[in-house]
Amino acid sequence: MGTVTEHARLFIGGSYMAPATDAKLEMISPVTEEVFGRTPEAAPADMDRAVAAARRAFDEGPWPRMSVAERVEILRKLRNQYEARSDELARLISSETGSPYSWSLLGQVWAPIVIWDYFLTMAADYPWEELRHGLLGPTVVRNEPVGVAAAIVAWNVPQFLTVSKIAPALVAGCTVIVKPAPETALDAYVLADMTIEAGLPEGVLNIVPAGRESGAYLASHPGLDKIGFTGSTAAGKAVLAAAAPNLTRVTLELGGKSAAIILPDADLGTTVPALLPCSYMNNGQACVAQTRVLVQQERYAETVEAMAEAVRALKVGDPLDPGTQVGPLVAERQRDRVESYIAKGLGEGARLVVGGGRPKKMASGWFVEPTLFADVDNRMTVAQEEIFGPVVAMIPYEDEADAIRIANDSDYGLSGSVWSADTEHALTVARQVRAGNYGVNTFGMEFNSPFGGFKQSGMGREFGPEGLQAYLEAKTMHLPNGYTPEGF
Repeated sequence: MGTVTEHARLFIGGSYMAPATDAKLEMISPVTEEVFGRTPEAAPADMDRAVAAARRAFDEGPWPRMSVAERVEILRKLRNQYEARSDELARLISSETGSPYSWSLLGQVWAPIVIWDYFLTMAADYPWEELRHGLLGPTVVRNEPVGVAAAIVAWNVPQFLTVSKIAPALVAGCTVIVKPAPETALDAYVLADMTIEAGLPEGVLNIVPAGRESGAYLASHPGLDKIGFTGSTAAGKAVLAAAAPNLTRVTLELGGKSAAIILPDADLGTTVPALLPCSYMNNGQACVAQTRVLVQQERYAETVEAMAEAVRALKVGDPLDPGTQVGPLVAERQRDRVESYIAKGLGEGARLVVGGGRPKKMASGWFVEPTLFADVDNRMTVAQEEIFGPVVAMIPYEDEADAIRIANDSDYGLSGSVWSADTEHALTVARQVRAGNYGVNTFGMEFNSPFGGFKQSGMGREFGPEGLQAYLEAKTMHLPNGYTPEGF
């Protein structure tokens, strides 16, 4: 048994406080299957205290009344803490989630730093107040913080998801309650420590790790003005239903079943190596993963073989090994879920090309081999439902119109990509696929541009000016004709 990290208190109102109950959350290593961390499990009474602290900080405290520049100065200190503690955070998140260290460092630490940089820089030029001239006279349109926000985040990329919500919320002048997933509560305590170090006023950021029931209680809380949620589509619907009686504003970033369309003129020598990490990123535990690969029938066999060769070469192992490309899944239940989908794929007639089992060399851990199915019909379960593991389905199509039809034949619409020797033509395909984040001969996420989903993949957008606007309310102030206020 290794060292167990123990936390006994919750971060509420700017300090660590005793929880309302003795309930505990246990973090279990996806590699050793042993407990390596414990934290309190926040009860509804703790949620009440966190909301009250955030409410007090918003209604009476200095944070929303500071100038934007004053908030930015404090938040830049918090941003710098991410840089100073980058290796510690990356290793901790890999230990919690099973994510390869290289992925954790890039996607869980450096990406949040870039998010902070974007919002902190944008704040200086954002039109917080705008003078407009109308038919009846001038108006000032003022953007004010929406109020108390809850950031309810999933376990797969915990700090990335947390910062995607708290950065715009805090820049806007909101106060926040962060509800981490029970699997990834430890890295949230690092955030709490960094908050203290940066000097955020008390109650501006509160952290209450908890399971589903307390999370649902938080979502239904009448003290909230805004919820930013990332998780499964089913959980997102539950959050929306809980928030509805209070008319709490909600942003939902939910599941995906993204399709990568390989056009007939694509060069497989460059396309397959570029696509592979987009399909198996974070051990397949990514909502934007390109888990359906669509290939024209004439090139189908050679493309399947090229993908299979690349998948076989993926290095599976300990997530803290810098060379590991695919680590274990986050929990035993997640491995069971992924294995059940592999069984469904076989049962429905998909052809297993690579993987499908557990790596024989791993003595412990919730590992599943990188798996590739071929000859998949888009109506099969493995093509329609989000698996959230290292499983990719290859689907043949007849012509370009058929490829677009298959890509759109999904309840989801979060992400996707198209690959071609002709980028301009590929862009015409991209315009016809109903997905919120789409790559043309690439895959990525730009934080100056909105991110979110169509259909069952969510509501609202994160990042870009749209991401900040989600934490603001617009107020119109009417002025007498001929009057121009100071500063305009």
